[in-house]
Amino acid sequence: MDLEKMMAMAQNVQAELTKAQADLDKIEVEGAAGGGLVKVQASAKGRIIGLHIDDSLMNPAEKGMLEDLLAAAFNDARAKADAASQESMAKMTSGLPLPPGFKLPF
Repeated sequence: MDLEKMMAMAQNVQAELTKAQADLDKIEVEGAAGGGLVKVQASAKGRIIGLHIDDSLMNPAEKGMLEDLLAAAFNDARAKADAASQESMAKMTSGLPLPPGFKLPF
């Protein structure tokens, strides 16, 4: 393969990766904690979209538990966002002519 073809292929791969990264912000996941008492909606890119806190936790005496549940829900959303991102990128790169063992920087 000549250098010109390789450069064109690299530019195409870069364009596809840029598009795929932008598309990650359209994939939504939901993290939850406390049996759904706290829910966090996020994009696969990690942008927080929304937060739900059950009214039963809006008690000053439950502040510590609420803080723990918020952290757990955010972590759950982050893990699901990472998984969705990896799945999306794997689908996108499955048709690209990448060398064996090539790791993308995501």
